[in-house]
Amino acid sequence: MIAELAFAYMRERVLATLLNVALLALSVAALVMLLIASAQIGERLERNSQGIDLVVGAKGSPLQLILSSIYQMDRPTGNIPLSSLQSLRRAPGVARVIPLALGDAFRGYRIVGTEPGYLSLYKAEIAAGRMFAGEGDCVIGAEAARALGLTVGQRFIGGHGMGEDDGGLGAEHEANPFTVTAILKPTGTVADRLIITSIDTIWHMHGIEASQDNAAAADPEITALLVTYRNAAGAVRLPLMINRQTNMQAAVPAIETNRLLSLLGVGIDGARLFGWLLALIGGLSIFVTMLNAASAREGDLALLRVMGATRAQVFGTIMLEGTVTALIGAVTGLLTAHLVIAQITSGQSPLAQLGIEPWRWNGGEAAIVAIVVGIGAMTALVPAMRIFTANLATMLGKSAG
Repeated sequence: MIAELAFAYMRERVLATLLNVALLALSVAALVMLLIASAQIGERLERNSQGIDLVVGAKGSPLQLILSSIYQMDRPTGNIPLSSLQSLRRAPGVARVIPLALGDAFRGYRIVGTEPGYLSLYKAEIAAGRMFAGEGDCVIGAEAARALGLTVGQRFIGGHGMGEDDGGLGAEHEANPFTVTAILKPTGTVADRLIITSIDTIWHMHGIEASQDNAAAADPEITALLVTYRNAAGAVRLPLMINRQTNMQAAVPAIETNRLLSLLGVGIDGARLFGWLLALIGGLSIFVTMLNAASAREGDLALLRVMGATRAQVFGTIMLEGTVTALIGAVTGLLTAHLVIAQITSGQSPLAQLGIEPWRWNGGEAAIVAIVVGIGAMTALVPAMRIFTANLATMLGKSAG
């Protein structure tokens, strides 16, 4: 009886119920989206930079250098001479240096010229095919292959530019098509969204006839170098030496990533506060609605008491109505948040480039739903207690009057 009566009252005031549900859904959607973004962005940034202690590139913004070279999310700061590769490989304290040549894309997915060792940074394994070897060979990340519909043996033409709008038209590279030699297994890193080839292939596409072992008279250029230290001495000396004694810059991923997360954190904290404010407004709306409804229904509730309903049953009817309203709003907001993130990450947005997984559930989501449902129950408590403690004769008198 309690449940039937509670749902009947909700249908009776359908507009007010929908308003309360909408307010709570908006608050939960905002909070869940922030939770997913903050948790997964930090995790993805850390995972993508593992094994990379230093990034060396053209002078400019250190954060831009990190974003473009590690996370493939920004345009490079410029190019540096190939000779810097061997210089760094000979430097004391350096264990590994991986070069990158950037600047081209295919339908918004970036083409990265590098060495096979680049894949070891992300523990990438080949699902089908073989590693790139000759000019024009390339391997495709799992997500890029799925989105582009590429399979082993297919050919395509890349183009200048690194964005969805300017990359991959291909007219300028028609004479130098790529051949897919392998598809990578999913890694959960930036490698999933990349097209990876050799630096020689990138040079050949742009009319630079040189190799890393036998450079031409004019020193060919690369975009950046990913450095891994051998020991702590490299971390102390190398960045200082590069920044002071060369025309290049050295950026530390850990420092720049923390700076980026701190900048994001300010906005996330503000948005989170707004989300909880919406939840409180939704709870207040439920409170006002239930209080007014309880006053208007005193006669009906008194008749229920006369017909045999207990105080607890009448109390439960009001509590259930407030709790169910909050629960519907919370679940609606939860699903809305995941649907919105799924829509955002279906294109080439920064969240998509970071590899945010829209349908990966976070334990904090259950806590948000529980708190919001608790708010709904608490706001229904005052109207319910008012009816619970009201005198039956008084209620009948008001009804008769």
